[in-house]
Amino acid sequence: MDKDVIAESRGLNHWFGTGDARKQALFDIDIALPRGSLTVLMGPSGSGKTTVLTLLGCLRAVQDGSVVMAGHELNGASEAELTKLRQRLGFIFQSHNLHESLTALQNVIMGVQVHPGVPDDLARRAAVQSLDLVGLSDRMDYLPANLSGGQKQRVAVARALVGNPLMVLADEPTAALDKDSADDVVDLLKRLGAERGTTTLLVTHDNRILDRADRILTLEDGRIVSTQK
Repeated sequence: MDKDVIAESRGLNHWFGTGDARKQALFDIDIALPRGSLTVLMGPSGSGKTTVLTLLGCLRAVQDGSVVMAGHELNGASEAELTKLRQRLGFIFQSHNLHESLTALQNVIMGVQVHPGVPDDLARRAAVQSLDLVGLSDRMDYLPANLSGGQKQRVAVARALVGNPLMVLADEPTAALDKDSADDVVDLLKRLGAERGTTTLLVTHDNRILDRADRILTLEDGRIVSTQK
């Protein structure tokens, strides 16, 4: 794998179900994600976008083909190996998945706790820096109920970024946001690509953000049907 490519798949196939109910969901998927790039994966519901995301994100076992993440082959990798690689990734979802009883700062600190052995003071310091990065230094002690939709999603972004991940995998992160908030989230991910070399794979139906992508891949019926740069 090219040293400037953080993750790639080659000849990736995937099936769901067993026996007569077994159905192929992905067909011969080839993707390469360069360091610092923002790649958008589009397609209708049921096209396989989230399946690609979970395979590249070490959240699902690779059945057939090759997926290499940070130089590690995922096909045949043990659960311990996958867990270790997941700790180097950040995840953002459409539903921000914040704990309603915890403040913004406490929610982000949870993102540090996936890394065993981090002292509490360092975890707090990293969480404060991450919230400052997304422009929420004045909302650290707010509960989610007292934050707007865009602010909640920025807390989720801060939580994903707190461990300075190699790659961010985002599943419909702007779908529930107004245009300004959606632009803020994508602009932040773009900036991290330029400043930190963070790679982003973003699954979306949101046409409003396409002009910010370095590359747009379109998936239909489990196959990549177009690539735009």
